[in-house]
Parts: sequence; structure tokens; C-alpha cells
Amino acid sequence: MILIGLTGNIGSGKSTVAQLLSERGATIIDADVLARRAVELGTPGHEKIVARWGSAILAPDGHVDRAALRRIVFADHEQLEELNAIVHPEVERLRLRLVEQARKRGDKIVVCDIPLLFERHMTDRFDRIILVDAHRAIRLERLVKDRGLQETEAMDMIAAQMPAELKRARADFIIENDGTLTQLERRVQDVWNALMHDSSSPRRPAVLP
Repeated sequence: MILIGLTGNIGSGKSTVAQLLSERGATIIDADVLARRAVELGTPGHEKIVARWGSAILAPDGHVDRAALRRIVFADHEQLEELNAIVHPEVERLRLRLVEQARKRGDKIVVCDIPLLFERHMTDRFDRIILVDAHRAIRLERLVKDRGLQETEAMDMIAAQMPAELKRARADFIIENDGTLTQLERRVQDVWNALMHDSSSPRRPAVLP
């Protein structure tokens, strides 16, 4: 089994790449899905979040209003770290369980989609690292246009992450996503072919044209 860490700063198109890899046969373990599970109603994570930020960050049905909480924490690095300290241990526990299940099934390529892979110093846990990247201006435009965020909120979210320039040298594959979907599909296919061809090749940065 090849264990892949897939990452990319917000607005880079990482989720689209994960979907394309899934279509090619990869097992996808999505940190965002696990993060939602970690704070579901009735979980210890949910209780800790309410104790820290109060009922103002709850939706009418009692679940965490992720957008309301996001607006608070992405404007304050200390509060963001407090939230991460609550959520990430549970996410990691769930991820390890799913990886082990995939290993027992005999899955060939398992991709862990982790937005904060570099920020959380997790690179050594994976056989290969794939970084999805796009210019900052393009990522900002995507957040405002596609996700309906206010520009100031989108800028706060971009600023809260490590600059992609610092991540590129430590990635085994870099998928540029500044162009069309067709171009992105071709680049993902190139990465898939490389992974299938020789899983034991030495680690090296590779920018795919």
C-alpha cells in the first residue's frame, strides 16, 4: 500500500484533485469529513467547542455552525490554535483507523486529504506528498466567487496557512491548478501514472507540466 498525503492551501483545488484520484481508484480519507465527524452533536469535541465559544456558534439544530466559528477563529490565530487542539487529535484517531482498515483490505493507493499537513508537521507519515497549488490571486477569486465568502474573510483564511512557496520544495509531486479542468485532469493522470509505475522511486520534488 502506498500512503499519500494530499495537501494544498485553501482555494487551490485540492478537493477536485482528490475526486479525480478517487475516480482512478484511490481510497480517499478526507480530513474535512473527519473534522465534521469529530464535532458532531453529542461528541466530546462538540461539548468542548460550546464550552469555549458558547451557544452563539451553534445552528438552530444544535450542531456547530462551521461558518460562524470559522469567522471567529480565522481572524485570531490563538483561537484557531485552540480549535485545532480540540479537533485534530480526534481527526488523527479516526484517520489512523481508516488507514488500517484500508491496509487490511489490500487497497493499493490511499490518499489522505489534509489541508494542514505541513503546518502539523505530518510529512514523515506518508510515502509521497502531493501538493496542489495555484496563484494567490486565483485562490482568492475562487473563495469569493465559488464559495461566496467576503474578500476580507477569504484573505484571513489564506493568511492563516503556511505560504505555498514554503511547501513546494518538500512535495514529491506538485500539481499546478491555474488552468482549465482538462489541464488539471491531465496533470492528475500524470501523477497517477507515476505512482502506479514505480512506488519505490526515491523522494524528489516533481513539477508536472
